Amino acid sequence: MAIWRWIVGSCGNPALRASITSACPSINCSISIGYSVAVEDLTEKQAKAEHARLQAEIAGHDRRYYQDDAPTVSDAAYDALRARYQRDIANKPGEDEVHARHILVDNEDLAKKIIGDLKKGGDFAALAKEYSKDPGSDHSGDLGFFKQDEMVPEFAAAAFAMQPGQTSETPVHTQFGWHVIQVLERRHAEAPSFEQAHDELRQKVVQEGVQKALADARSRVTVEEFNLDGSPKRATDTAVPPPAPKP
Repeated sequence: MAIWRWIVGSCGNPALRASITSACPSINCSISIGYSVAVEDLTEKQAKAEHARLQAEIAGHDRRYYQDDAPTVSDAAYDALRARYQRDIANKPGEDEVHARHILVDNEDLAKKIIGDLKKGGDFAALAKEYSKDPGSDHSGDLGFFKQDEMVPEFAAAAFAMQPGQTSETPVHTQFGWHVIQVLERRHAEAPSFEQAHDELRQKVVQEGVQKALADARSRVTVEEFNLDGSPKRATDTAVPPPAPKP
């Protein structure tokens, strides 16, 4: 009979358990990660039922994590993630953000005409309403604040090179068409709160714990290779003999 239980708590690796349970605490420190370890006397049916029970327990504990009645067993894990948040996120400056609006058209000549109209005192919002084909912005072409990696590279490079009040001197070409861009504001984004960063931090800690455990396991493994006849392989087994001397 196959005997399996699908929990990290039975894997015998305290470093791995500590890393994972610090990121995703459970009352009995048994966290499912989707692989099996042969342990105590459980039938396959019982093991699957236990696995389902543990998953439900973990999900329920996560929902209670920030509530006032959260179990005190999570305090150490909570403090560890808090410390990680303070070290990696809270005290670092936020990313630059730009507030811009644009007018998107199909061809360069029309974009150049719009730039000319703006230089003559044309109203950006009125021109956007008349010409822009962008369905993602409002009628004034306003895109709100965005980070550099949230826009296609050509658009982002142009927008982040400008200061508030500036309009692109030449049309900016992207896969969507030709843009006339006007920057309205620049700012440093605030760092995310602990609650906002919690899930990403927890996932990072889990991954680091797994990688550390795997590296440690690999460092203690000795690999021996054998020939088909059962004899140990030697370095010379695959050596190519030198060519026969010419007569």
